[in-house]
Amino acid sequence: MKSDYFQRVIFVLSAMFIIASSNSDSLHKESASALDLDKLGLNEKTELSEGSATSADYRIFDSVGNVSTLEELITEIRNSDVTFLGETHTDTVAHELEALLLEKSWDDRQSLSLEMFESDVQFVLNEYMEGLINEEHFLKSARSWNNYESDYRELIEFNKERGVPVIAANAPRRYVNMVRRLGKDSLLALSEEGKQFLPPLPYPDASPEYVNKFRAIMLAHQSMVNGASTNQEANNLHEDKDLNQTESSEIEEFNSPHEEAFERMLAAQNLWDSSMAWSIASHLKRNPKNRVIHVNGSFHTDFSLGIPEHLKNYLPHLNLLTVTMVPSLDYPSFRESMKGLGDYIIITDGTLEPSH
Repeated sequence: MKSDYFQRVIFVLSAMFIIASSNSDSLHKESASALDLDKLGLNEKTELSEGSATSADYRIFDSVGNVSTLEELITEIRNSDVTFLGETHTDTVAHELEALLLEKSWDDRQSLSLEMFESDVQFVLNEYMEGLINEEHFLKSARSWNNYESDYRELIEFNKERGVPVIAANAPRRYVNMVRRLGKDSLLALSEEGKQFLPPLPYPDASPEYVNKFRAIMLAHQSMVNGASTNQEANNLHEDKDLNQTESSEIEEFNSPHEEAFERMLAAQNLWDSSMAWSIASHLKRNPKNRVIHVNGSFHTDFSLGIPEHLKNYLPHLNLLTVTMVPSLDYPSFRESMKGLGDYIIITDGTLEPSH
């Protein structure tokens, strides 16, 4: 995962959403797992066996908790214009399921879209997909995530072998950072060359439901950070490499109770969502007979908020499907707090070793 500060924040937010969704002790332990607290020796882990994900590693449910099947989910993917696969970035089973779903639902109308690549490297991704540049130069020039080889390479190579487009969907990090520091309107000062990598400006504001969710997560994170400051074991979090690369001023701003700081953080998060939605919409406008599978951190699409909302603004007629994959220490139990996270909720075995 990228060491960029805001990428780290969203990873934290994805984990912290589980805390905000339930008061159960087991959910709190799940969020700790997502925060890599296994490095502190706070979670017992089971080694992941070799081979792809099996039905022993996951269970599929519909939005209200009725048991479903892989075959039913694949049929729904084939009948949807856009399918969102919301993951926890360290969930090994989720990554294996993504590859499986991509393969099982594939035909020549299906394109892949990824949060993990930014729009300004689309041409580099295209050059690799067309066989013009080698993988070494692709990974360097496209600023691939550190876990690319273990978690996302299989998706890219599957499409490359079949000559199927892959969308570099995310906003460039430098512009997300601009919004976090200077506010949403700062983007208007960009050159036309820079604006081409973003959705039409000004991009839409987040919905009230999304704002409420984001605020709850920020408050939960602040509470966790405040608690960690008085807990010796939790202080070991600062040994994590990504957190060591976060500037102290950024930490203070993230914890700031001031509304202005919150609004900038929300606007930066919202830029990610609207940018990914715009990238998908732009592809479908050029290829109206195509459908898309988009892989993203689950916070971007939980409860069909975020990216799906923006995509509906850009292309209202689309049939969207949201799949949320949740690593759970209570696996395979479906809990009340999971209802509505997606059209389908896939619970994965949270006791397995993280992918990175």
